Amino acid sequence: MVAKIVSGKNIRGILIYNENKVEKGEAILFMASAFAGDIDKLKLVQKAERFNKRTMLNPSVKTNALHITLNFHPSDQLDSEKLQRIVSEYMEQIGFDQQPFLVYLHEDTHHPHVHIATTNIRSDGSRIDIHGIGYRRSEQARKSIEQKYNLTVAGCRSLDNSPKIKPAVYGEGPTKKTISNIVTAVMKQYRYSSFPEFNAALKAFNITADRGGEESVMYQKRGLIYSILDDHGNKIGIPLKASAIYAKPTLDNLEKRFDKNRTERKVFREQLKDKIDGVFNSYESITKTGFELALQEIGVTADFRRNQQGRIYGVTFIDHGTKSVFNGSDLGKAYSATALTRSFGDRDIPVTQLGKTLEKTTSKYFTSNDSTGKIHLETPQKTGYLDMVLSRSDQGFMQPTVKKKKRRKKLQQHL
Repeated sequence: MVAKIVSGKNIRGILIYNENKVEKGEAILFMASAFAGDIDKLKLVQKAERFNKRTMLNPSVKTNALHITLNFHPSDQLDSEKLQRIVSEYMEQIGFDQQPFLVYLHEDTHHPHVHIATTNIRSDGSRIDIHGIGYRRSEQARKSIEQKYNLTVAGCRSLDNSPKIKPAVYGEGPTKKTISNIVTAVMKQYRYSSFPEFNAALKAFNITADRGGEESVMYQKRGLIYSILDDHGNKIGIPLKASAIYAKPTLDNLEKRFDKNRTERKVFREQLKDKIDGVFNSYESITKTGFELALQEIGVTADFRRNQQGRIYGVTFIDHGTKSVFNGSDLGKAYSATALTRSFGDRDIPVTQLGKTLEKTTSKYFTSNDSTGKIHLETPQKTGYLDMVLSRSDQGFMQPTVKKKKRRKKLQQHL
């Protein structure tokens, strides 16, 4: 089992992503906790409002949304009841069993996986500390559940294309070792063609490289130091000189890789453009936050750069699947920060098959309660839909029969 937790500032974007999958027939709303009434009859706006009421109990907390994914190997023997127990126990072990959450079962890849939308604001307005939650709590929960339910152990077989490098968490280990391991891995694995692109890749793992101010001695002597970043993107802890790292990621050595990387990454350029186009093709209108979240779901990080006035002036895309880094303008004018910013809307409105907004969508599943106190969405017993999805083999795990929407030929048409 692979567990991944992404924190954010917009629970609505997480809901829209999953509800859009439901509308396309690629997912079902599978389970709910702390939602009163018939959850299957609630509209998107009502689900979002439930979370909004909770987050407004502590408006000073900006990072208040979590998007959790639990991925299983096709060979894992799962049925709906077993999956419900796994989700409930996982949420309990990471300390979120008393939180409102929605669970979506996706069937848009070759392996079964669920997406969980929740918030870290408690009913009394206090905040659940999520700093380092992936390595402090999620890893322990994953290992415990793998052993209890005899699941495929994470790392034994490939389940997804998530970055294999663990992001830095200050205080989780020796600072020097943490920085050295991440910088060395990014330096050798990723294809970047400039210092800003290299830095953007590092940032995805909570590390930054700093040359100092242009008038500083360090800058004049082409020096370089590396630091860990906290949850807000601020440097924390003691920085480490490039010369102190065994791989010697100095500016001179990095620049030697630029030309080679620029050539090697060319074969992945169109693939990345297709991924970005795919996100825009899925929405009538999309916000910057919704865009970033949708890209995260397919293993791409969008790093928007701002000046001191807060104005966006650049964007770099990091494709963790192909380990390739591209400045937006290198992909084409339509992918530049200026063009993308103009294309963003003030709402996330997914494209639906029937041309209706998701707020009008109703579910075909009904609810039931069990001993855990959770509400589960079930299909009529005659169909056995959940068990059919969960029992599919690797070879037979087919995509749902959904009529594909005609793809736009060029991103510019959207812009």
